[in-house]
Amino acid sequence: MNVLFTVVFAASAAALLFRDAAAFLPALLAGAGKAVALGLQLAAVWAVWLGFLRVAEDAGLLGAVSRGLRPLTRRLLHTENEAALSQAAVNLSANLLGMGGAATPAGAAAMRHLGGDGNARGRAMLFVIGCAGVQIFPSTVISLRAAAGAADPYDVYLPILLASLCALALGVGAVLLAYAIKRKKGRGA
Repeated sequence: MNVLFTVVFAASAAALLFRDAAAFLPALLAGAGKAVALGLQLAAVWAVWLGFLRVAEDAGLLGAVSRGLRPLTRRLLHTENEAALSQAAVNLSANLLGMGGAATPAGAAAMRHLGGDGNARGRAMLFVIGCAGVQIFPSTVISLRAAAGAADPYDVYLPILLASLCALALGVGAVLLAYAIKRKKGRGA
């Protein structure tokens, strides 16, 4: 990916230098300034949401959501490994609450536990569910839209929710179908 970005930057820089060499340095500095400002805004939003996540965790909300998701995770991940189920439930509940980055360590731990069991289907399912990105509150997108000056940063909520639910349904269906076909081929061999 770094190579791709380098090529795009080099091509853009060459085009700008060819077209208006005097505008190159001001454009480069203005872009860097905007990137730093956006980074600081996102860091502030991230800090606030991590604080909310910590409060939710201390208040037991994350644990309650995690316990509520356990039967579903047991069925979807096709495992009885309590450590994997616990970490997967924390990962999924943090994702649902819009804390994708905070959910990553729990997701990685769940993947390790599922891998130790040789549960490829469970790992594939957890990966697909995480990638679908279903969030009750898509904080990063809304924050980016607010930082960019959108008139109504929340107007994308319903389309995001519907798209992620469709992605989830299709992804889960694809994993189930793929492993059903694999199981059927294994019996026939």
